[in-house]
Amino acid sequence: MVDKGNLHTVCQSAQCPNMGECWSRGTATLMILGNTCTRSCRFCAIDTGRPTELDLGEPARVADAVAQMNLKHCVITSVARDELKDGGASVWAATIRAIRYRCPGTAVEVLIPDFQGKESSLDILLDAKPDILNHNMETVESLQRKVRVQARYDRSRWVLEHSKSRGFTTKSGIMLGVGETKEQVRELIHDMVESRVDILTIGQYLQPTAKHLPVDRWVTPEEFAEWKEYGENAGLGIVESGPLVRSSYHADEQSDRYVKRRAEAAANAAS
Repeated sequence: MVDKGNLHTVCQSAQCPNMGECWSRGTATLMILGNTCTRSCRFCAIDTGRPTELDLGEPARVADAVAQMNLKHCVITSVARDELKDGGASVWAATIRAIRYRCPGTAVEVLIPDFQGKESSLDILLDAKPDILNHNMETVESLQRKVRVQARYDRSRWVLEHSKSRGFTTKSGIMLGVGETKEQVRELIHDMVESRVDILTIGQYLQPTAKHLPVDRWVTPEEFAEWKEYGENAGLGIVESGPLVRSSYHADEQSDRYVKRRAEAAANAAS
């Protein structure tokens, strides 16, 4: 289906270790705006370069794929397209609306770039009303330059905070094993609480090729469990934490748990 529809998936392009499991469940994270990224993040396997295409027929094909898979919850992501005036936001909006038209009962989760901090671009996407707005911090503040050269910690926080200010459910994700300390992870978690992030994913960094950042350490399952407990006790709604956890791993289940917990909290407050 992906091949016939001339579509891209982050599962393939980023060499995700969970592809077999997720595809066997009938879920995939579709990637729009091509397969070449204008950023050169040192953890990511997606090709870097100057894109030469802008496929305006892509939103309809993505919606067709979501309909064929009969998804109740779909996740859409994209490469960064910094060479475009709006960073590709108009294509993002068209994709969300196409899915809404074809599959009105499907929840739409988007994993977005930072649009270089342009509020007008982010608002174009938010006006299409995704159900969950995901933007990854990727790592702690001191390692941003080392891990994702063209991004900024404060700008990523702004994306999450602006989206929350407009009433959206927000989500972010980080990798462990790129050189962070536990104290730095704690600081990031508290920053996410302060930014009112609802869902946080924490996973193990895996080196995709010899040219990418080496793995600094292997985090134990016990430590991942500790981070889940720490984050939720600190005030995050849901923390999904484990070695193979990725941004969209079991995203539908994370969303369901968050909605259930929010309903329980509201009921407890009312009583």
